[in-house]
Amino acid sequence: MLYILLCGVPPFWAESENGIFNAILRGHVDFSSDPWPSISPQAKDLVRKMLNSDPKQRLTAYEVLNHPWIKEDGEAPDTPLDNAVLNRLKQFRAMNQFKKVALKVIASCLSEEEIMGLKQMFKGMDTDNSGTITIEELKQGLAKQGTKLSEAEVKQLMEAADADGNGIIDYDEFITATMAMNRMNREEHVYTAFQYFDKDNSGYITIEELEQALHEYNMHDGRDIKEIISEVDADN
Repeated sequence: MLYILLCGVPPFWAESENGIFNAILRGHVDFSSDPWPSISPQAKDLVRKMLNSDPKQRLTAYEVLNHPWIKEDGEAPDTPLDNAVLNRLKQFRAMNQFKKVALKVIASCLSEEEIMGLKQMFKGMDTDNSGTITIEELKQGLAKQGTKLSEAEVKQLMEAADADGNGIIDYDEFITATMAMNRMNREEHVYTAFQYFDKDNSGYITIEELEQALHEYNMHDGRDIKEIISEVDADN
């Protein structure tokens, strides 16, 4: 859980359960990818010792609580634990509506293993177990990770992730907005999204097919649909 809080993804990941099992057996922990280079040596030392594959060498709960990075007056900084998920939310906010719908299609096709870390993060923010995140829960969830944002910034992130505009973020919206783009951009995922829009398998997407797909994702506002079409239709 600490690894996920610090970087936003699980320490061991693969395309299948068997692959994850093998990754756990190998015990290799990635400390080279972002945001690990900017995380303190003491934090990495604690994570490394907590993930030791040898139970005899692995830290006990008492030892974890007494680690220099954890204990009172220790070395854990009063700064955001992880900006990875926050940055993904900001990137998502900057995307046009068509890309957001396409990513939502892709997110719905991802395996349980691919979204495990984000699933746990969603559950942590959904404090009332309603299956949705309110703006207050989002603000508190980010604050727990040490991320300090203004009311306006939290509202902007909320509006970005809340694709259907109902004032709350559901599970699919959260996964869509925070999923690592390197997974979304895989060829098979992009092809899945294209197939969703290309209803008649013609090899291209018509305006009518795009409108139908947007309606299926609860986008019924004519102005929004026209705006999306103008963004996508490069040929006009």
